[in-house]
Order: sequence, then structure tokens, then C-alpha cells
Amino acid sequence: MATDPDDLALALELADIADSITLERYRAADLKVATKPDLTPVTEADTAVERAIRDRLAGTRPDDAVVGEEFGDSAGGSRRWIVDPIDGTMGYLRGLPVWATLLALQDGEELSVGVVSAPALKRRWWAALDGGAFLDDGLADSPRPLRVSSVTELSDAQLCLSSVSEWEAIDRLPQISELERRCWRTRGFGDFWSYMLVAEGSAEIGLDPEASLWDLAAIQVIVEQAGGRFSDLDGVRRADGGNALASNGLLHEAALEILRA
Repeated sequence: MATDPDDLALALELADIADSITLERYRAADLKVATKPDLTPVTEADTAVERAIRDRLAGTRPDDAVVGEEFGDSAGGSRRWIVDPIDGTMGYLRGLPVWATLLALQDGEELSVGVVSAPALKRRWWAALDGGAFLDDGLADSPRPLRVSSVTELSDAQLCLSSVSEWEAIDRLPQISELERRCWRTRGFGDFWSYMLVAEGSAEIGLDPEASLWDLAAIQVIVEQAGGRFSDLDGVRRADGGNALASNGLLHEAALEILRA
């Protein structure tokens, strides 16, 4: 099932709206920050982006549902937009450039569109079901197609790893330590960026011990359309499993075997 090009065009338009808001408040001295019930921070930019996206969708796709990190799930039909207004809010707060707006469209059981827009990095990745994945980083005259690497051995693989303490919290520190030992190189590119490096072919494995649907939906589309594989840590192809493993596909089973040990 090919994606309606209007859906991808709308997703890219929504990313433009988000970028204009996030960049305006990025590194602002008077940025307003609150603490959510789960003790994580939320900025005025997070909420402003999600409101703007919801408002735009209400006018253009009134029958579609929306699920977002800040304002939850709205009722709707078989189609729903999945929104993370700022993935990497803590970095955004500290003035780090590694943050992005994540947008996905789920049509029935299938994720059909994914956009990851990181304006402070001057990079945007997107993909549509059966339409391939692309990157616009301003370094070429046109967006370039994405393709995962062809590395076949863990000993040649670059692993993107999140905080060790998070793996310890889910009792998988020995497994993640073994995976790191088996890989050629490890770097702590966190949040969305680790997965986008897999899609670009610059890394072979990216993974998270804990993540939500809005953290992963757009990423799944992009990684898969770049030729990679995406699953939870049990190997199930899903973005709502609470954790994630993305790879070039060739090393997926090897990584899963270690993580399951």
C-alpha cells in the first residue's frame, strides 16, 4: 500500500510549523519550564508545538485522531497522527542542538509516514511506506536517499548506546555490556539521533531500554524504509513496546540473542 503523497506533504508542513516554534524559543533566556507528573521537564515550546500541530490537523484532517506526548490521545477513526513535539527536551533546555520534532501517521495497523526534523542540526529525515527514506542536510542540491549499511559482523559494527543507568534499571546491564564488548565501537548518540545514524548507514545498531510510542513511531518508518529492521527488545516489530532496537537488519538477530541472554 503506497502512501498518499498528500499525507507526506502535510507531515512535512507540520514539521515546518514545529521548527519555526522550537527555533524561536531555543536558548531563550526566558524560556518557561514546568515539571510533569513523571518528573520530566516540559517547556513552553513543547506545548506550543503540539497545540499548533493539533490545530492544523483539526483544519486539514478533522476525522483523524492525534496522540501526542503532552496532550494525550484524541478520539478518531482508523488513522492517527503521533506527535513528539520535542524529542530531547533536556538537551533543548541545556542549549544542546540534539533535539527534534517527531511526526508519524498510522493508517490502520501500519505506520505509513515518518518525519524527524532537527532544525538546530540543520537536518530532516523522512519516509513514507513503499516510498523510501530521505535526508535533507543542506549539503546537496536535493535530499538524498537513505540506506542502511552492509556490515555483517558485530566486530565491525558501531553501536549507539543510551545511559548505562537506564539499562541497569531494567536489569539488562550485563547484556548491554556484552553487546558493547562485541561491537567495534560505541558512542552515546541518544534519542532520535542514534536511529537516524542507523538509517543513514553511519551506525549499525541503535537501541533504547525505555521509550514511548511517540518516541519511536516516526523512527520505525524511516529505519525500515532505509532497509533496516526495527523491533522491541523481544524482537517484535512494533513501536509501542516500551523499548526499541533498530539495526541494519543484518545484525538484528545477533543483537537480540545477546540482549535476551
